[in-house]
Amino acid sequence: MVGKNICPTFREENDLYDRGFTLIAGVDEAGRGALAGPVVAGAVILARRRRCGWLKDIRDSKMLPPEAREELYEAISREAVSFGAGVVSHVYIDEHGILPATKLAMKMAIEALSPKPHALLIDYLTLSSYDLPQKGIIDGDALCVSIACASIIAKVTRDRLMRRLDNEYHGYDLAQHKGYCTPDHVQRINAIGPSPIHRYTFDPVTAFRSLL
Repeated sequence: MVGKNICPTFREENDLYDRGFTLIAGVDEAGRGALAGPVVAGAVILARRRRCGWLKDIRDSKMLPPEAREELYEAISREAVSFGAGVVSHVYIDEHGILPATKLAMKMAIEALSPKPHALLIDYLTLSSYDLPQKGIIDGDALCVSIACASIIAKVTRDRLMRRLDNEYHGYDLAQHKGYCTPDHVQRINAIGPSPIHRYTFDPVTAFRSLL
């Protein structure tokens, strides 16, 4: 695991530019380990010649406060060549597993890009469904600017969804913990049972699977 204060660079993008690829998409997900709600992926293509002051503030989304993530989301969506998000529901996660769901969300995010990418930089994973040059980078959201931008798109998109779901499913405080496995969230599940948007194949929600 890399240090939390590391600043992501364009090293991976520059390597691909030097090989002749001009549209490079960073891809990342949010919500893979949550107990409730969807998994969301983001994809971002940045311009090769960048004059964006906000790029110096880009970090792995987990290392940014919510206000900074929101501001950077707006900057990315305004100034990137293209960005997209993919959302895959808790139902698909329970039926097919979190890894296939994560890869599907990433595919949806990439498909939302226009123009289409020439190469992919992905946090940790690779996508066999794409016949494109691609690289899975461990801790990519901390090391690679395009992936870090994608992590911000994914995280902000998912956080907004979870805040809306909090208005529909009361008693879980989804707006606060966003469905992750916090002690308070587990306590609330144990007290009132899971909601229809909880993942019944994830511990400790599995104890309630007979309610499905």
